[in-house]
Amino acid sequence: MKFFEKLQNLDRRWIYMIIALAIIIPLMIPYNSDNVTTPQSENLYQMIDSYAGREDRAVLISILHDPSTMPELFPMEVALIRHCFERNIKVFLLSWLPQGAPIIDYAINTVKEEFPDITAGVDYCNFGYRIQPSATVIGMGDNIARTIVTDAEGRKLENLPIMKNITNYNEMNLVVEFSGSTAGGTWIALARPKFGLNVAVGVTAVMAADLFPYLQSGQLIGMLTGLKGAAEYEKLVDVYAAYRNPEIDYNTPDAEGKYPLKGRAFSRDILKDESVQKMIKITKQTKAEFTPEEFALFVQKYPAQKEIFESLKQEDGSGKVYIEIQNREKMLDDLGLTAFNELERLTYDIKYKFKVARIGMNAQSIAHVTIFVFILIGNIGYFVLRAKNK
Repeated sequence: MKFFEKLQNLDRRWIYMIIALAIIIPLMIPYNSDNVTTPQSENLYQMIDSYAGREDRAVLISILHDPSTMPELFPMEVALIRHCFERNIKVFLLSWLPQGAPIIDYAINTVKEEFPDITAGVDYCNFGYRIQPSATVIGMGDNIARTIVTDAEGRKLENLPIMKNITNYNEMNLVVEFSGSTAGGTWIALARPKFGLNVAVGVTAVMAADLFPYLQSGQLIGMLTGLKGAAEYEKLVDVYAAYRNPEIDYNTPDAEGKYPLKGRAFSRDILKDESVQKMIKITKQTKAEFTPEEFALFVQKYPAQKEIFESLKQEDGSGKVYIEIQNREKMLDDLGLTAFNELERLTYDIKYKFKVARIGMNAQSIAHVTIFVFILIGNIGYFVLRAKNK
């Protein structure tokens, strides 16, 4: 009884401090956890991925929020743009809010740091802030270049290489709108019934309940909900779009001058494979593992660095071969940028910017469990003391 009496009289400041620590510690010391992906996230991923490597398909991203909702929405935007850059998918961006224009630049620049070959006007196009959403939405259904004459940098749209084979919604066949409140309404009401445009949304967790009816009716083809949805999409991109097969030489074009398409096709069976776990670890990873056959094929791609790779090679008792990245600067100098980057990718060491949502979900999960425990203990104590007094 004394135990429950003490808990009932506990200074609430101790409770606040424990909850604060439950949030801060997982943010500062991430641990590996898995997020089960939901159908609405998987459907959006598959729709976008079906455009991989195609000249006649593109994705439009609409940023309809201000900085106040960035903690939930910005990781989604980064993950989706990364998906497009990894899989060679054309992406266009616009905002109906003046506050959204700098968020577009921030998202693009965050991802572009890891993709030095990505070029504005060729791989992506930023329309910037636009007014008159209804007129613009309908106009793009007929001709994009005539409706939005210039991009955010003042270049004529019709002269940009990215516009090759892109005319209207027949090619720009998916819009994903990110919003902290009402999302997708203009596209659903105007562009979907008239032009058949596919619409998806990314929203804050509190808004998800309002939009599930659109998802169930088929008016939305996919939806990312809050930090959980962002974490799911980060995982899908790591498992599929960012995947590199060590047996394939992605740096050598074929007879037609085309490079192999990076990543791999979506399959739910892959998500259940134990080997996927090493691809989604958010703690620091330093080892690139190979089978002996994979290692031999990997080394063949870089004949000039063959002796260096052989000297770095280590073996364990399981028959696997691995290379551990210990001195990054020295290995970069010895191997060169191209070979080192591919080796580093095979460690599956995810950069912080591409795992923000998953780290946030760790903290969110522990905080929710902590609050649940306090509620449970508090209720038990209340009824025990009530019974005693009675």
